[in-house]
Amino acid sequence: MRKLSLIFLSLFSVYNIHSQQKDSLEIKINKLKEVILNSTRIDLPLSQQSRNIQVISSLDIQKSGATSVVALLQQISGIDIRQRGVEGMQADLYIRGGSFDQTLLLIDGIKLEDAQTGHHTLNLLPPVGLIERIEILKGPAARIYGQNAFTGAVNIVTKEAGLGANQLNVLAGSYKQKQFKSTLQSKGKLGGVLGHFSYNTSNGYRHNTDFINRNYFVKGNFKTKEIPFQFLGYFSDREFGANGFYATPSATEQYEETQASLVALTSVIKKENSIFKPRIYWRRSQDMYVYIRDNPSVYRNLHITNKVGIALDYSLFSSLGTTGIGVDFSRVNISSNNLGEHDRMMTNIFAEHRFLLLEDNLDITPGIAFNNYSDFGTHFFPGIDLGFAFNTQFRVYGNIGTTYRIPTYTDLYYSDRTTLGNPDLKPESALASELGIRYVTSNFSISAAYFNRNSEDLIDWVKDTEEALWEANNIQEVTTRGFEVESKLSYSFLEKPQSIRIGYTYIDDDVKGVTGYNFSRYSINSLKNHFTLKAFNTWPKSFSSTVVIKQAERSLGDPYTVLDLSAQWTSSVNPIKVTFLLNNIFNEVYTETNLVPMPKGNGSIRLEFSF
Repeated sequence: MRKLSLIFLSLFSVYNIHSQQKDSLEIKINKLKEVILNSTRIDLPLSQQSRNIQVISSLDIQKSGATSVVALLQQISGIDIRQRGVEGMQADLYIRGGSFDQTLLLIDGIKLEDAQTGHHTLNLLPPVGLIERIEILKGPAARIYGQNAFTGAVNIVTKEAGLGANQLNVLAGSYKQKQFKSTLQSKGKLGGVLGHFSYNTSNGYRHNTDFINRNYFVKGNFKTKEIPFQFLGYFSDREFGANGFYATPSATEQYEETQASLVALTSVIKKENSIFKPRIYWRRSQDMYVYIRDNPSVYRNLHITNKVGIALDYSLFSSLGTTGIGVDFSRVNISSNNLGEHDRMMTNIFAEHRFLLLEDNLDITPGIAFNNYSDFGTHFFPGIDLGFAFNTQFRVYGNIGTTYRIPTYTDLYYSDRTTLGNPDLKPESALASELGIRYVTSNFSISAAYFNRNSEDLIDWVKDTEEALWEANNIQEVTTRGFEVESKLSYSFLEKPQSIRIGYTYIDDDVKGVTGYNFSRYSINSLKNHFTLKAFNTWPKSFSSTVVIKQAERSLGDPYTVLDLSAQWTSSVNPIKVTFLLNNIFNEVYTETNLVPMPKGNGSIRLEFSF
């Protein structure tokens, strides 16, 4: 904590110096056209949203120097990324104390949940250079997306093809890390095409943590007879040593290979008073795990999951407000030597309407989701959002709704010598609410929110005696309360843009108890206190730097503080950028999950050439 205090006081002193000089400087701020977010069924600017949505823009991504989406998300308070290893090779996504199975990931609005397990949620993260923005929706989103959006959702919006420059990237870093990226684009009369390939490898920061990651990405934007459409194809292939990643820390020889792919065809058809968004997609996942890397015959699992779906979203604008309707049909199947062969048909229907009252200052958006599963029956999930804008800068809002998650195939059917799934599991459910305020000007913003979630039938793996098998059961009831504050200041120093962003989230979990069982595998271990600070500075001679501080204290375990630093130099003559990245500068000793120690201080240097 002392390290954190010293850093914060230093940054605060610098801020005061900059602020004192603010009056003597002419600060030029170019107000950009507000981005329309599509994290909800009804597309709205961020300033008109009555939900807790945060955006990481392409400029934020560019300034951060981050090499992965995992690193970007870890800079946001309330977002808990628990890594096993580095570079997000195996990482789980948590929002507001939920589990990795309770958070939904989307790419360009396409849902990427994995029916096998939420451990694979982040296997299909696009390279940061291909991302236009990241929309983070905190709070229940089942009314908007359906199951898996139990505690929130992250929508990654990729860049439009054919508008950017061609790029070549090379990186070298600690643990003999080597990375190569190539992005090529072309634009013609009918549209544009973007192609990307990346290769990332390392010997690992300790025994059996080496990895290889390959990414292949292609995107096309086309327009035929006034109807635009997009094609998206993405394939990610990972091979990594999994020392202590699963089972117990003593399982040092584990190994895993994952493949994830997405093929999608989408369109956005805009009329005078309506928007129509059809999508068709196929998502495939393959996971091969062995307990002893050099002897797969001892224990080996192979799971292949496919999801094929079609989705239609329609928005209608009228004198009564905006109506949003969505329909999503999909089929999921899994083939596994452990989980068996299973099929699931899913039908999701969404409807909501946004009313504007009191000279458009008050917005009320009730909505409901209807979900039918061939193996879990029919469910309805209502909710409502309310917001009041005192002016263009200050808004208060609140929302309340029900949310849920159906069990994964791992929850239902997994078995080994210590573990037994439960095919009789019920879906998890919760009633969640939130109250928040938001104040935004051209160079300053602050938001605060209080949230409450009453969860029932949460799934845990439990047993009565040490000799018994771990078995999945609906046994936990948890009330999660908390609040968060996020603030950003943009200013000028030496006529150069600077910014600082501070976030804090507090979470308190009231566990009702595990009745009748003496042992629990998945104890609640939320980020009780989570503080993040990000300071971006532009310096003379084409230099810029970013300092990121992450201070975390979990319900179980000791607090830790991690300091990362990146510095960039951009040539004013040639299209060349050099980025230096230093992680965990203070050599903090900490774990994020499963007692897997994270690496101490490490770094890398990246060379980027645009043409």
